[in-house]
Amino acid sequence: MRLPGRLSAAIDVLTDVETRKRPVSEALKARGLNNRFAGAGDRAAIGNLVYDALRRRASHAALMGSDSPRALVLAVAIRDWNEDPAALSDSFAADSHAPDPLTADRLARAVGQLPDDTAPHILADVPEWLAPSIERAFGDNWIAEGQDMAGRPSLDLRTNTLKASRDRVVKSLDRFHPRLTAISPVGVTMPAGAGDARTPNVTTDEGYLKGWFEVQDRGSQIVAALANAQPGEQVLDLCAGAGGKTLALAAAMGNKGQIFAYDSDRNRLAPIYDRLKRNGARNVQVRAPHPGALDDLAGKMDRVVIDAPCTGTGTSAAAPIPSGS
Repeated sequence: MRLPGRLSAAIDVLTDVETRKRPVSEALKARGLNNRFAGAGDRAAIGNLVYDALRRRASHAALMGSDSPRALVLAVAIRDWNEDPAALSDSFAADSHAPDPLTADRLARAVGQLPDDTAPHILADVPEWLAPSIERAFGDNWIAEGQDMAGRPSLDLRTNTLKASRDRVVKSLDRFHPRLTAISPVGVTMPAGAGDARTPNVTTDEGYLKGWFEVQDRGSQIVAALANAQPGEQVLDLCAGAGGKTLALAAAMGNKGQIFAYDSDRNRLAPIYDRLKRNGARNVQVRAPHPGALDDLAGKMDRVVIDAPCTGTGTSAAAPIPSGS
């Protein structure tokens, strides 16, 4: 599949997301199942186009004068992937799978610059309602921070110290050129590529299958480290989800003590069972949601980890329980 066809596919996926109000991952998966002729490279490129469009939606839409899927995807191709606008437009005429040709106005907009009076939240590519919080957090540099966060994320891994060392993980993934993380003492990261670069599929790696590492963003790793759970303690992971922080806590505690993993959503909790087995975490008791599921734990916990409201905005809390509680 050539680039024009990939652009059309990305436009279709974004249209599907908007009209059916479903998660991007589901829309991408559905398209892949319905278009099996597309190879892994095509699927990766289409996914990159879609996510790049959403991460910088505000600035792309402002520049193009439209937030339609077509305008956003074409902005990505020209602004982010550095495709020549004229050559791109010419290629559309020669490809039956291409989007409609670019108009002169769209071409001019795509290569232009945002005006000086553009609203700060658009420059930062963050929702307007979130801008005050980001400004409070980062001060005068908040727009640059927002722009950085709108870039592609790295692939972050956490070494499972129950089974391996970080050096062993790095060696096993040497072909992907991993780097050590600066803050998390057990983290390994692989920076994102540009354009249609594919993210390494580390879940098929021998080390992953043996439980040497887990895919986990650095923010979650740091929260788990800040919880400072100690061997022998009683810990409640109240919003455990698929168990990423639970596994990190189990490793930090050396499988000593007890972790209670709970989530109010059974579907989110379901993957934790296989992950516990692969990681060799033996000090975790999963509590499925039902009335009174946590009643017997009252007054017995040394620490409670709360990842709420599960919005993806990085709001987590971890705290020791005061004596006598």
